[in-house]
Amino acid sequence: MVRSELINPKSIVVVGASNNIQKPGGKILKNILDHNYKGQLYVVNPGSDFVQGIKSYQNVDELPDKIDLAILAIASHLCPDAVDTLTSKKGVKAFIIISAGFGEESKEGAMLEKRIVDTINSVGGSLIGPNCTGVFNTNYAGIFTTPIPKPEIHGCDFITASGATGVFIVDLCITRGLPFSSIYSVGNSAQLGVEDILEYMDETFDSQISSKVKLLYMENVKKPQKLLKHAQSLISKGCKIAAIKAGYSEAGSRAAASHTGAMITPDVGVDALFKKAGIVRCYGRDDLVTVASIFMHKELEGKRLAIITHAGGPAVMLTDALSHSDLEIPPLKGEKAQELLSYLYPGSSVNNPIDFLATGNAEQLGIILDYCEHEFNNIDGMVVIFGSPGLFPIFDVYNVLHEKMKTCKKPIYPILPCEIEVAEEVKDFIAKGHVRFPDEVLFARGLISVYNTPKPQINFELPEIDKTAIREIINNSNNGFLPPEKVSKLLDAAGIPRAKEIVVSNYKEIDEALKEIAFPLVMKVVGPVHKTDIGGVVLNVNSKEKLLSEFERLIKIPDSKGVLLQPMLSGIELFIGSKKEGDFGHIVTAGLGGIFVEVLKDIQTALAPVSFDEALKMIKNLKSYKLIKGVRGSTGVDEAVFANIIQRVSALMYVAQEITEMDINPLLGNGSSIVAVDARINVQK
Repeated sequence: MVRSELINPKSIVVVGASNNIQKPGGKILKNILDHNYKGQLYVVNPGSDFVQGIKSYQNVDELPDKIDLAILAIASHLCPDAVDTLTSKKGVKAFIIISAGFGEESKEGAMLEKRIVDTINSVGGSLIGPNCTGVFNTNYAGIFTTPIPKPEIHGCDFITASGATGVFIVDLCITRGLPFSSIYSVGNSAQLGVEDILEYMDETFDSQISSKVKLLYMENVKKPQKLLKHAQSLISKGCKIAAIKAGYSEAGSRAAASHTGAMITPDVGVDALFKKAGIVRCYGRDDLVTVASIFMHKELEGKRLAIITHAGGPAVMLTDALSHSDLEIPPLKGEKAQELLSYLYPGSSVNNPIDFLATGNAEQLGIILDYCEHEFNNIDGMVVIFGSPGLFPIFDVYNVLHEKMKTCKKPIYPILPCEIEVAEEVKDFIAKGHVRFPDEVLFARGLISVYNTPKPQINFELPEIDKTAIREIINNSNNGFLPPEKVSKLLDAAGIPRAKEIVVSNYKEIDEALKEIAFPLVMKVVGPVHKTDIGGVVLNVNSKEKLLSEFERLIKIPDSKGVLLQPMLSGIELFIGSKKEGDFGHIVTAGLGGIFVEVLKDIQTALAPVSFDEALKMIKNLKSYKLIKGVRGSTGVDEAVFANIIQRVSALMYVAQEITEMDINPLLGNGSSIVAVDARINVQK
């Protein structure tokens, strides 16, 4: 739990404080002092009587009782005893351990770390670290790194698993004008990790005073369900969250029994989790800071942008970058456009981008912004690109931008690319409380990420399925791949349409099957997992003679347990699968089926349970979506029916948690008829 003593301590002791501000213990004390901590401050240093002007205690035993927060910057092997004394004798309930040399380094360090956590847990305390840079908020600067931002209550909340990465991100944010409300460097996350701090922010959220922008840097998602729950909750309260999850590549491929198992990796799970939660995923510091900067502006309500510039090249690059998305740059035409053009210098253009030339001035910028705000109903937001033409100072231009950003209801995004020629103007603009974007392509990438991240859906209904029948089948099944008859029963119980099928193992059963299934037929070997690879699938069997000859061959394939007969159907081959990925839960995937699922790998994923809107979005985001819609006169697939089956698979996973992998490949889709032709289900209890 996050205790109030960690957030707003009335007293702090820095154990290992130093007069040398090039050491963590010295720098952290200096930062606390420089940022005007209002509470009682103590230091422990056995080699000094005073440290940075504060009386020093020789050891923690000499400290007064009732101290709220202890910050430890001493050797790792000394920390457990210090924590024992501080908890048992001094009443300390909150700790920040800066020291390294714990679980990140050795087994011995891990044992020291565990002892500390056990001690702090025994008193219901809070621990940040060890191996971290500290905590910064509007109450105190308990952090040894610099630069330290000016604390602002409505600035960003930043939680980072890496101290160094956190420093680099904060540094970049400050140069862009991003303010901070808090920074938590959680280090080893021995007790409190990123998810726990986010939980605290959710449970204590106050719409009047809490920050509405949360930034995360994660190297592991240790508690995915906690992250999902509290991210969804915060976003539903009006917050915006962006995150980097580092370590998303895989050094090699994993062996897997199914297509779904091979394609769904732990990072696919992270991606599905972030989408489900409404978290904007970023892949680098610049991406994170750009998205955070977008969050600090008014929200874009719509997708139509005006690009306003005095430089044609950047506008072209921005337009190109935005063209890879659903965001639009609509042309500006008609009487109002001509009226606006009359206020600009000859050679200017208002078609959109609006180019008012290198000689354009502050007055003209103000007029353009007013027209976009009030006269052009097909504009939802404005992007202003204005650096320095090198002709004149541009304080007045940035002042106009400042005033319009305060008064316009539509968002205005300032791309200010010059940092040398107009350094003072940019500094003045940021000092007025604004955030700038230095690069138009980075901005476009960030805006597309924000636009494409849906708001989380928390309450929605799943299709009705036969839960009793599903549980009975699962309870009476052994571990491993289920036999075809049980797979069929599970599909029926989940309401998933399937092709009629009969398994035969001798000639008599073939004769009986032919009374129910007519030619042409499909024959599939039962037993081996990857049937196609071993010649275990035969299509268009249109005579009993061919049926019998192929039966003779298929039944002799190693591990064959029979031969499955199905009517030969036609349609677009589709695919739906699911895989249980640790604590993330089941990840449902969909795309084109047949061999294309392996060749094209054109799939979309969602964390179960899947809403109808999520399922539709999965379908529409496929690269092969045009095939599903139907091209060149061909019959497509009813998206609503496809989405419903995706939902039914996710509902099946919810009822049968023991299913570890499932493939339906292919489903044959022809208009509103979508039928499962082949399915595999792996159960591990």
